Amino acid sequence: MRTQAPSHSHRRWLLARAFLRVLTRLYSRVRVEGLEALPDGPSVLCFSHQSWADPFYLFGTLPGKPRVYFFGPEQEDMRRGFRNWIMRWSGAVVPFQPGKRGLVAATRRAEALVAGGAVIAIAGEGRIHSGESELLPLLDGPAYLALRAGVPIVPVAINGTSWLGFRRSVRVRYGVPIPLPEGAAGAATREAVDAMTARTWASLHTLAAGFPDPSPPHAVGRRLTEMFNDWPEGARPPIPVRDEAPVVPE
Repeated sequence: MRTQAPSHSHRRWLLARAFLRVLTRLYSRVRVEGLEALPDGPSVLCFSHQSWADPFYLFGTLPGKPRVYFFGPEQEDMRRGFRNWIMRWSGAVVPFQPGKRGLVAATRRAEALVAGGAVIAIAGEGRIHSGESELLPLLDGPAYLALRAGVPIVPVAINGTSWLGFRRSVRVRYGVPIPLPEGAAGAATREAVDAMTARTWASLHTLAAGFPDPSPPHAVGRRLTEMFNDWPEGARPPIPVRDEAPVVPE
Protein backbone atom coordinates (compact mmCIF):
# COMPACT_ATOMS: atom_id res chain seq x y z
CA MET A 1 0.00 0.00 0.00
CA ARG A 2 2.88 2.40 0.78
CA THR A 3 4.25 1.83 -2.73
CA GLN A 4 0.94 1.93 -4.55
CA ALA A 5 -0.51 4.91 -2.69
CA PRO A 6 1.87 6.67 -0.31
CA SER A 7 0.44 9.29 2.05
CA HIS A 8 0.90 12.91 0.99
CA SER A 9 0.15 16.31 2.45
CA HIS A 10 -3.26 17.94 2.27
CA ARG A 11 -1.62 20.70 0.24
CA ARG A 12 -0.99 18.27 -2.61
CA TRP A 13 -4.62 17.16 -2.42
CA LEU A 14 -5.79 20.76 -2.70
CA LEU A 15 -3.47 21.44 -5.65
CA ALA A 16 -4.73 18.37 -7.50
CA ARG A 17 -8.33 19.38 -6.77
CA ALA A 18 -7.69 22.92 -8.08
CA PHE A 19 -5.99 21.58 -11.23
CA LEU A 20 -8.88 19.23 -12.01
CA ARG A 21 -11.42 21.91 -11.19
CA VAL A 22 -9.90 24.15 -13.88
CA LEU A 23 -9.23 21.36 -16.38
CA THR A 24 -12.74 19.87 -16.29
CA ARG A 25 -14.37 23.30 -16.60
CA LEU A 26 -12.18 24.26 -19.52
CA TYR A 27 -13.14 21.13 -21.43
CA SER A 28 -16.77 20.77 -20.32
CA ARG A 29 -19.67 22.89 -19.13
CA VAL A 30 -19.86 21.49 -15.61
CA ARG A 31 -23.06 21.86 -13.61
CA VAL A 32 -23.08 20.91 -9.93
CA GLU A 33 -26.33 20.27 -8.08
CA GLY A 34 -27.09 19.44 -4.46
CA LEU A 35 -23.59 20.01 -3.09
CA GLU A 36 -25.15 21.57 0.00
CA ALA A 37 -26.43 18.09 0.90
CA LEU A 38 -22.88 16.84 1.48
CA PRO A 39 -22.35 16.27 5.23
CA ASP A 40 -19.72 18.32 7.03
CA GLY A 41 -18.23 15.16 8.53
CA PRO A 42 -17.18 11.77 7.17
CA SER A 43 -19.37 9.82 4.76
CA VAL A 44 -19.24 7.39 1.84
CA LEU A 45 -19.89 8.84 -1.63
CA CYS A 46 -21.38 6.27 -4.01
CA PHE A 47 -21.13 7.61 -7.57
CA SER A 48 -22.40 6.34 -10.92
CA HIS A 49 -19.74 5.32 -13.41
CA GLN A 50 -19.74 5.72 -17.20
CA SER A 51 -16.19 6.79 -17.96
CA TRP A 52 -12.62 6.76 -16.72
CA ALA A 53 -12.99 10.53 -16.26
CA ASP A 54 -15.79 10.34 -13.65
CA PRO A 55 -13.47 10.53 -10.60
CA PHE A 56 -11.79 13.62 -12.08
CA TYR A 57 -15.11 15.43 -12.53
CA LEU A 58 -16.17 14.44 -9.03
CA PHE A 59 -12.79 15.48 -7.58
CA GLY A 60 -13.09 18.86 -9.30
CA THR A 61 -16.48 19.63 -7.71
CA LEU A 62 -15.69 18.70 -4.10
CA PRO A 63 -15.20 21.29 -1.36
CA GLY A 64 -11.80 21.68 0.31
CA LYS A 65 -12.96 19.88 3.48
CA PRO A 66 -13.35 17.13 4.46
CA ARG A 67 -10.63 15.41 2.46
CA VAL A 68 -11.94 12.80 0.00
CA TYR A 69 -10.22 9.55 -0.97
CA PHE A 70 -11.22 7.27 -3.86
CA PHE A 71 -11.55 3.58 -3.05
CA GLY A 72 -9.75 1.98 -5.98
CA PRO A 73 -8.82 2.02 -8.76
CA GLU A 74 -8.06 -1.64 -9.42
CA GLN A 75 -4.58 -1.25 -10.88
CA GLU A 76 -1.54 -3.51 -11.06
CA ASP A 77 0.85 -0.57 -10.64
CA MET A 78 -0.30 2.94 -9.66
CA ARG A 79 3.11 4.31 -10.68
CA ARG A 80 2.27 3.87 -14.38
CA GLY A 81 -0.01 6.07 -16.49
CA PHE A 82 -0.87 9.77 -16.38
CA ARG A 83 -4.24 9.42 -14.63
CA ASN A 84 -2.73 7.08 -12.02
CA TRP A 85 0.12 9.53 -11.51
CA ILE A 86 -2.28 12.40 -10.73
CA MET A 87 -4.28 10.38 -8.22
CA ARG A 88 -1.18 8.86 -6.62
CA TRP A 89 0.68 12.19 -6.45
CA SER A 90 -2.30 13.79 -4.72
CA GLY A 91 -2.60 10.96 -2.20
CA ALA A 92 -6.30 10.65 -3.04
CA VAL A 93 -6.57 6.90 -3.70
CA VAL A 94 -6.88 3.69 -1.73
CA PRO A 95 -6.09 1.18 -4.51
CA PHE A 96 -5.99 -2.59 -4.73
CA GLN A 97 -4.72 -4.91 -7.45
CA PRO A 98 -6.59 -7.04 -10.00
CA GLY A 99 -8.10 -10.22 -8.63
CA LYS A 100 -8.91 -8.31 -5.43
CA ARG A 101 -5.32 -8.67 -4.24
CA GLY A 102 -4.78 -6.24 -1.39
CA LEU A 103 -8.51 -5.65 -0.96
CA VAL A 104 -8.45 -6.44 2.77
CA ALA A 105 -5.63 -3.97 3.38
CA ALA A 106 -7.41 -1.34 1.26
CA THR A 107 -10.64 -1.82 3.22
CA ARG A 108 -8.82 -1.44 6.53
CA ARG A 109 -7.15 1.74 5.33
CA ALA A 110 -10.49 3.14 4.13
CA GLU A 111 -12.07 2.40 7.51
CA ALA A 112 -9.19 4.14 9.28
CA LEU A 113 -9.47 7.20 7.04
CA VAL A 114 -13.22 7.52 7.67
CA ALA A 115 -12.62 7.11 11.39
CA GLY A 116 -10.21 10.05 11.10
CA GLY A 117 -12.89 12.27 9.53
CA ALA A 118 -12.31 11.68 5.81
CA VAL A 119 -14.77 10.85 3.03
CA ILE A 120 -14.45 7.74 0.86
CA ALA A 121 -15.77 7.85 -2.73
CA ILE A 122 -16.65 4.54 -4.42
CA ALA A 123 -17.93 3.71 -7.91
CA GLY A 124 -20.67 1.48 -6.54
CA GLU A 125 -21.29 -0.42 -9.79
CA GLY A 126 -17.71 -1.63 -9.81
CA ARG A 127 -17.31 -0.98 -13.56
CA ILE A 128 -18.32 1.49 -16.27
CA HIS A 129 -21.64 1.12 -18.04
CA SER A 130 -23.39 2.41 -21.17
CA GLY A 131 -26.44 4.67 -21.01
CA GLU A 132 -26.79 8.00 -19.20
CA SER A 133 -29.98 7.06 -17.35
CA GLU A 134 -28.99 3.44 -16.78
CA LEU A 135 -27.53 2.01 -13.60
CA LEU A 136 -26.05 -1.42 -12.98
CA PRO A 137 -26.65 -3.31 -9.72
CA LEU A 138 -24.50 -1.93 -6.91
CA LEU A 139 -21.83 -3.96 -5.17
CA ASP A 140 -21.90 -4.43 -1.40
CA GLY A 141 -18.79 -2.29 -0.81
CA PRO A 142 -20.34 1.16 -0.20
CA ALA A 143 -22.98 -0.14 2.22
CA TYR A 144 -20.52 -2.43 3.98
CA LEU A 145 -18.01 0.37 4.55
CA ALA A 146 -20.70 2.84 5.65
CA LEU A 147 -22.11 0.37 8.17
CA ARG A 148 -18.71 -0.60 9.51
CA ALA A 149 -17.69 3.06 9.87
CA GLY A 150 -21.09 4.25 11.12
CA VAL A 151 -21.46 7.00 8.48
CA PRO A 152 -24.16 7.83 5.86
CA ILE A 153 -23.97 7.13 2.14
CA VAL A 154 -24.28 10.08 -0.25
CA PRO A 155 -25.40 9.03 -3.77
CA VAL A 156 -23.79 11.05 -6.58
CA ALA A 157 -24.96 10.80 -10.20
CA ILE A 158 -22.43 11.89 -12.84
CA ASN A 159 -24.01 12.46 -16.25
CA GLY A 160 -22.59 13.62 -19.56
CA THR A 161 -19.36 11.62 -19.46
CA SER A 162 -20.46 8.73 -21.68
CA TRP A 163 -18.89 10.73 -24.54
CA LEU A 164 -16.37 13.45 -23.66
CA GLY A 165 -17.27 16.01 -26.29
CA PHE A 166 -15.61 19.43 -26.08
CA ARG A 167 -17.79 21.99 -24.21
CA ARG A 168 -20.62 19.52 -23.74
CA SER A 169 -22.57 19.53 -20.47
CA VAL A 170 -21.51 17.36 -17.55
CA ARG A 171 -23.80 17.25 -14.52
CA VAL A 172 -22.65 16.17 -11.06
CA ARG A 173 -25.72 15.75 -8.88
CA TYR A 174 -25.39 15.06 -5.13
CA GLY A 175 -28.31 13.34 -3.43
CA VAL A 176 -29.67 13.43 0.10
CA PRO A 177 -27.51 11.37 2.50
CA ILE A 178 -28.86 7.92 3.27
CA PRO A 179 -28.64 7.31 7.03
CA LEU A 180 -27.81 4.00 8.64
CA PRO A 181 -30.66 1.79 9.78
CA GLU A 182 -31.38 2.37 13.45
CA GLY A 183 -28.94 0.48 15.64
CA ALA A 184 -26.92 -0.78 12.64
CA ALA A 185 -23.72 1.28 13.12
CA GLY A 186 -20.70 -1.01 13.29
CA ALA A 187 -22.73 -4.10 12.36
CA ALA A 188 -22.54 -4.89 8.65
CA THR A 189 -25.07 -7.72 8.69
CA ARG A 190 -26.35 -9.14 5.41
CA GLU A 191 -29.81 -7.67 6.04
CA ALA A 192 -28.42 -4.19 6.78
CA VAL A 193 -26.05 -4.25 3.77
CA ASP A 194 -28.84 -5.35 1.42
CA ALA A 195 -31.22 -2.69 2.76
CA MET A 196 -28.71 0.17 2.40
CA THR A 197 -27.62 -1.04 -1.03
CA ALA A 198 -31.23 -1.10 -2.24
CA ARG A 199 -31.92 2.41 -0.92
CA THR A 200 -28.71 3.73 -2.46
CA TRP A 201 -29.50 2.18 -5.85
CA ALA A 202 -33.01 3.65 -5.88
CA SER A 203 -31.74 7.13 -4.98
CA LEU A 204 -28.87 7.01 -7.47
CA HIS A 205 -31.16 5.80 -10.24
CA THR A 206 -33.56 8.68 -9.57
CA LEU A 207 -30.71 11.21 -9.63
CA ALA A 208 -29.46 9.93 -13.00
CA ALA A 209 -32.88 9.56 -14.63
CA GLY A 210 -33.87 11.77 -17.54
CA PHE A 211 -30.42 12.72 -18.84
CA PRO A 212 -30.30 12.27 -22.64
CA ASP A 213 -27.77 9.97 -24.28
CA PRO A 214 -25.47 12.16 -26.40
CA SER A 215 -24.32 11.30 -29.88
CA PRO A 216 -20.63 10.42 -30.35
CA PRO A 217 -18.47 13.57 -30.66
CA HIS A 218 -15.74 14.38 -33.17
CA ALA A 219 -12.79 12.02 -33.61
CA VAL A 220 -10.71 13.66 -30.88
CA GLY A 221 -13.54 13.41 -28.36
CA ARG A 222 -14.20 9.78 -29.27
CA ARG A 223 -10.53 8.92 -28.88
CA LEU A 224 -10.28 10.79 -25.57
CA THR A 225 -13.34 8.97 -24.24
CA GLU A 226 -12.25 5.47 -25.16
CA MET A 227 -8.54 5.95 -24.49
CA PHE A 228 -8.74 4.69 -20.90
CA ASN A 229 -12.18 3.04 -20.81
CA ASP A 230 -11.97 -0.60 -19.76
CA TRP A 231 -15.05 -2.37 -21.11
CA PRO A 232 -15.46 -5.88 -19.65
CA GLU A 233 -17.25 -6.86 -22.88
CA GLY A 234 -14.17 -5.83 -24.88
CA ALA A 235 -15.97 -2.91 -26.55
CA ARG A 236 -18.66 -0.37 -25.73
CA PRO A 237 -21.98 -2.23 -25.36
CA PRO A 238 -25.17 -0.89 -26.96
CA ILE A 239 -27.40 1.36 -24.88
CA PRO A 240 -30.43 -0.53 -23.53
CA VAL A 241 -33.67 0.38 -25.33
CA ARG A 242 -36.10 2.32 -23.12
CA ASP A 243 -39.86 2.20 -23.31
CA GLU A 244 -40.11 5.97 -22.89
CA ALA A 245 -38.08 8.79 -24.39
CA PRO A 246 -35.75 10.55 -21.95
CA VAL A 247 -36.56 13.99 -20.68
CA VAL A 248 -33.92 16.52 -21.61
CA PRO A 249 -32.74 18.37 -18.45
CA GLU A 250 -32.89 22.15 -18.43
